[in-house]
Order: sequence, then structure tokens, then C-alpha cells
Amino acid sequence: MRREAARELADLGQQLRVDAVRAAAAADSGHPTSSMSAADLAAVLLARHLRYDFDDPDHPGNDRLILSKGHASPLLYAMYRAAGVVDDEELLTFRRRDSRLEGHPTPRLPWVDVATGSLGHGLPVGVGMALAGKRLEHAPYRVWVLSGDSEMAEGSVWEAAEHAGYEHLDNLTLIIDVNRLGQRGPTRHGWDLDAYARRLGAFGWHTIEIDGHDVEAVDAAFAEASATRSQPTAVIARTRKGRGVAQVEDREGQHGKPLPDADAAIGELGGPRFVRVEVCSPPAAPARRQPAGGHLDLPRFEAGDSVATRDAYGQALAALGSAREDVVALDGEVGDSTRTEFFAKAHPERYFECYIAEQQLVAAAVGLQARGYIPFASSFAAFLTRAHDFVRMAAVSRAGINLVGSHAGVAIGQDGPSQMGLEDLAMFRAVHGSTVLYPCEANQTAQLVAAMAELTGVRYLRTSRGGTPVIYGPGEEFRPGGSKVLRSTDRDRVTVVAAGVTVHEALRAAELLDREGIDIRIIDLYSVKPVDAETLREAAEATGCLVTVEDHRVQGGIGDAVAEAFADGRPVPRLVRLGVQHMPASASPEEQLHLAGIDAESIAAAVRLLVERAVVR
Repeated sequence: MRREAARELADLGQQLRVDAVRAAAAADSGHPTSSMSAADLAAVLLARHLRYDFDDPDHPGNDRLILSKGHASPLLYAMYRAAGVVDDEELLTFRRRDSRLEGHPTPRLPWVDVATGSLGHGLPVGVGMALAGKRLEHAPYRVWVLSGDSEMAEGSVWEAAEHAGYEHLDNLTLIIDVNRLGQRGPTRHGWDLDAYARRLGAFGWHTIEIDGHDVEAVDAAFAEASATRSQPTAVIARTRKGRGVAQVEDREGQHGKPLPDADAAIGELGGPRFVRVEVCSPPAAPARRQPAGGHLDLPRFEAGDSVATRDAYGQALAALGSAREDVVALDGEVGDSTRTEFFAKAHPERYFECYIAEQQLVAAAVGLQARGYIPFASSFAAFLTRAHDFVRMAAVSRAGINLVGSHAGVAIGQDGPSQMGLEDLAMFRAVHGSTVLYPCEANQTAQLVAAMAELTGVRYLRTSRGGTPVIYGPGEEFRPGGSKVLRSTDRDRVTVVAAGVTVHEALRAAELLDREGIDIRIIDLYSVKPVDAETLREAAEATGCLVTVEDHRVQGGIGDAVAEAFADGRPVPRLVRLGVQHMPASASPEEQLHLAGIDAESIAAAVRLLVERAVVR
């Protein structure tokens, strides 16, 4: 590199530092010192190695940049100013209400693919993007992930590191800003660059250790990363937090706050600059062709047959994959249980095995959807709780992902409580903009799988292990936000609201009560969010009492969903909730449902008690 070019890069690094200081000072908050440590890395990347058309963020050859250390957003916004897509006036709106420049980056900016800020997310999501580029798009773009050293303690990072090495993702470069200091003091490994290199090397990564403030060394490292084949590369850079300002450089207690004297710091850094960077153009790449849309031939199941909803899900997903080339499937090494194995056999090129790494599973789905695919990621409902932070951040990213949890509830039987999803409905209902579906039989499941592909946001489908009777015809329609009234008369005394396995228990309870002359209405609430408030309100007006029955904890699930339908100030009917309130142990499915008080006998007993009380009144 020519000496003049090196000086220009160093000067750009100083501009990025100054702008980070200015932005944080204008907001009177933020993380300028974390931005300053990585400024030279960002300058070299922006000016020499990032291939990106900022006028066309969807260009198929654009490199992807993920700022995993999202708190260093002033650095990212300073890069955008240097690239000419954010002006000085907007830069100084950092963290203000209605500004696009939020405290941590989100896709409100067209050049941000995914939201970051919860540490340990950038690399796992980057793995998903790199998988898309390598296995699906066969595109020349590179995925760059700028990470902090503190987040290297996150388990999700090492799930991603192993997966990237296993998949030989040579289109992925991790840049670690090793500035030694975290929020409250030194990081675990400090400036021991070899500690990071040894660990990443064990997972099959090519590693390069450098001085992160030596722009020539940074340039050479990035070039080496781009030239490395069959391995992902980690550039491990020794830096100093708060670089360039003596009052804060490598000093504890300066994290997450504007500099004490911003004007003096800007002067020490050489003052404001207005260097404009001509970012490298992306390589030529064929435009993503519109996925072929074929006829969707969903599986059809005969009334009276016993079919597990997980089987119907697997068959419907394979059919959806045949009709839509943009549908992909991921699984956490339980595909023979979740039944994604059907998709894997039909469409192996679009199937991603993530092994027992649920955080990477969901993160890869987020990365794949950022590249325009429709992912269905499956595991046991209980194990998806491990990835809740990735689900939460997917909503922040405005990501469209489909998650499917099998083996839900006590109905799985003898495996016991460690395998039972009993909190999943509550978890997914709480996610912003989510859709939560819980089918009770096979034809309903197939229809809902097809519907999920057309939705936005985070979509969750809950499936069951055991077979349940097919009660709907294959032509029956089901829409998110709907429900089905399975029994209704003018004499109904109580309405039972159920979903999944408890629908069948409610139907059996109705048969028991028929013999006693007690009529009940039954609602199959297959859409738990959004809930069919209109049907619930009509039932409440007709019967005065609603009994919810769910194979789930009583907190946060169907009972709460139903209660919220009456939270607008209208008269609230009598609400009774039957759900799992004890800690289960191993037992048969039938025993489990009875012990939880959600089987047919328990439902009938609850209705008898309610009717008896109503008569006394």
C-alpha cells in the first residue's frame, strides 16, 4: 500500500471517530468509545473491501455487513455519512425520536439487514446469510461481521463458529474488535489474541491476528480473508477503546456514555472532516429470479383416521416446497420427530441441518429470510425456549420466519417434563407482531402451514406427537385469526374453548354430558394469536361462561388469549381456566391429561360444577 493511501485510510478512521463523538454528544448518550476502537477497521473495510451499491441495497452482488456490536452504532452511522447516504444533519439526530439512527441499528435503514444490539447475534445471523450465498444463490457476495470481544463469551457465538467451520463458509469474515474492556471492566481474555485464535482454529477457522490500528495490516488481513478458500476467516484485531483521546483511551468507566469534553476530544482527533468515500461496486451477479410458483397440492386426510399433526406438518411442508422454490427448511437434529425429514428427502438442496444448536437454528432462519427466502425452522417446542432472544430480536428485525414446535404439552407422555413444551404459547404470544397457531388435526394443520407462508413477522405453529382423529374435510378453510365452532345449540349452558389435543377431549366431554342433558358449545381456537374475539364474544353472550382447556401452563396461553378478548371494557363472562398447574412426571399420555385435569372427564366435571352453581344461583 502506498504511504499516501495509508494516510488517507488513517484520516478516514479519525473522521469516523470524530463523527461517533459528535453523534453521541448530540444525543447526550451512546457508545462513542466502543466506536472509536473499531474506527480503523471500519475505515479500511469501507474504503477498500466492502463491495456495495448504496443506491441499490438489494443488488444481488452486494456484500452484507452486520454490526454485531450494535451498541457501536455511531460508528456505523459515521460510515454511512462517509459513504454519502447520511448527511451531517441526520447524523446529529442520533437517538432522537423519529430518527432512523436508533441507539442500536434496525432495518428502518435500508442498508441494515437485521437488528443488532443483543450481543452474540451477528455471527449466527451472518452464518445464515453466508449459507444462502453459498448453497442457494451461488452469489459472489461476502458476509462481514464486526464483533466486539465481550460478546465472544456468548454461547451463540460458538454455535455459529462451529457451524461455519463445518459448512466451510469461506464467504464469511468475522472481525473481532479486541479492545480489552467490556461494560464493567476487562474482558475474560483481555488482549490475548491467541486465546481467540486457538478457539476459532479448533472449529476450522482461518485466523489472522493484527494490530487493529495499523491500517496496512488491516488491509492485508481483509485481502487474505477474501482469498482464503474452504474456511471462514476471523480477523482478530488488538485495539484500544476510546482510541485517540487520552482522557478515555483504554480507561475503565467510560463505556456507554458520551465523552466528558466532546469539543476537546474532537480537537484532539484533528477536528471534523468531510471525506467522501467511493465504495467499491459490487461484482456482477445474476438477479434473483422470481421463485417458480407451482400448484400447491396439499396432503389430504380422511375423516376418522388418526394422524399426528406433526406428520401432517411434515407432509404439508414438503408439498409447499414443491410449489414454492423460495421455501427452505431448517431443523435442530430432530427431523425424524418434527417430520421435517419429509422436506429433506423431497428438497435436500433447500434443507439445512443445524444440529442441537437452537440459537443458530433460529438465527440461520433470520439470515435466510434477509436474503428473500421463507424459512420454516423446527424443533421440540420445549427447546425453542433456548432461542427466545433470537425470536425476540427477529421481531425487532421485522423478520419473516416460521417456527414450528413439536411434542407440545403433557400429551407426549412418558418422556417427562424436560421434553414437554408447556410455556411456548406464552413465549410466542408475547412477541411483537407474532402469529400463534395450534391445530388439532391433520387437514387443519396442512391448511395452516400453507397460510403461514403468506404471513409477515414471526409465525409459530404448535404440533403434537400423538395421533388425533381427523375431524375436518380437506376442503375446509382455516385462516389466522379464525376459529371453528364445533358444537352449538340454543340450549348451551357453557362454552368450552380448546385447541390442539384438548379439542378432542372437549368433544368426548360433550358426549358424556349429553347423557346428562347438559349442552355445551365447543370452540376450536386454532388461532391463539390473533384470537377470534367476535366468536368468543358471541359465545359469552349466549352461554355466560367460558371454560378454556389447554395442554399448557395456565399462564400466558389460551386462557389469557381468551380473557384479552374481553379487555376492552365490555362485560366479562365467567371465565374458568383448565391447564397444567403441576410438575409432570413420566406417565402415559392418557394419564398425563387426567393428572393435569384437562381430559374429557375433568372437563365434564368442571362443567357439571359450573352448571350446578348456576342452578343454585
